[in-house]
Amino acid sequence: MAGTGSGPAARRRRVVLATDRQGRSRDAELPALVAALRERGTDAVAADWDDPEHPWSTADAVVIRSTWGYTRRPAEFLAWADRIASVTALHNPAEVVRWNHDKRYLAELVAHGVPTVPTRFVAPGDPVVLPSSGGFVVKPTVSAGARDSARYTQEQRPAAEAHVRGLQDGGQTAMVQPYMERIVEGERALVFLGGEFSHSVRKGPVLTDTGRVDNSRTPHPDLVEHVPGAAELAVARAALSAVSGACGAPDAPLLYARVDLALDTDGSPVVMELELIEPNLFLTRTEGGPRRFADAVGRL
Repeated sequence: MAGTGSGPAARRRRVVLATDRQGRSRDAELPALVAALRERGTDAVAADWDDPEHPWSTADAVVIRSTWGYTRRPAEFLAWADRIASVTALHNPAEVVRWNHDKRYLAELVAHGVPTVPTRFVAPGDPVVLPSSGGFVVKPTVSAGARDSARYTQEQRPAAEAHVRGLQDGGQTAMVQPYMERIVEGERALVFLGGEFSHSVRKGPVLTDTGRVDNSRTPHPDLVEHVPGAAELAVARAALSAVSGACGAPDAPLLYARVDLALDTDGSPVVMELELIEPNLFLTRTEGGPRRFADAVGRL
C-alpha cells in the first residue's frame, strides 16, 4: 500500500488488524501478517476490537483478523463494526459482518441457488423437530470453532433434543443438519483474497464422536494441502457471488473469504459454511500466503 504524497515526509498508510485476547493467544498467523504488511511499507499494528482507548479513526483501514471471542458478545461486536465503518474503511464491510455472523445466512444461499448442506433452524419457542433417519448435527447459529456443537445418532435423540432446548433457553437459535458421512474424506476450505482464489486446504472431521459437546476440540485437525476441482471452485464462487445481493453490501470483491465445502452422498460439493468475518485463512500453510494477503490489503 503506497504512502500518500511523495518524498521523505510522505505518510505511510496505517492498517489495523483487529483481534482480541483470545485471538492474540491463538492466532499464530497474526505476527506474520503484521510483518508482511510492514515489509510492504504499511504502518501495520494489531489491536483488540474491544479496546475502548484505541484510536480507530486514525487508521486508513481496519481489517478484522482474529476477533474470535466475539461470538460471546455478538451485539457488542456488531455495534463496534458499525462504529468503525462510520469513521474509516472496515474489511470486510459491516453489512457483511452483520449478515455473516449468524449462520442463518445459509438459507439465503439456498434461495440464491447455491448448493448447501440442508439445514433446519429452530428459534426459541419453535418446536424441536429432528431428522427421522441418519446421523445429524446440532449447533448454535452464532458460533465459531465448533463451539457448543455435537453430532448425534438416532438412538441419541433425547440428548439432541435437550441440546436444542438448552440453546433455545439461552436465547439462541439452533441449527440441525444431517451428518455428512463423506466428511471423513475431508472438509475443503477454499480461500479467496481480493476476490481471487488463493489456496485451499483439506481438514479432517471435527465431530469424531457422538452425543457429546466438547468445546476443547481442535477446530481444524489433520490439515493437508488440497487442489480443488472445477466443481468445488464453481460452488465456492457461486456462494461468494450471492453475498452482495443477500446482505446489501457493495458489489465489490471481499478482502478475504473462506468457503468450507463437504461432499454430498453423490460426491458433489455443498457449502458447509461461508466464513467472511474472522476465519483462519491458513496463510502460513501456503507459499507466499502472508505476502498475498498484504498485496490484497494494498489494493484496497
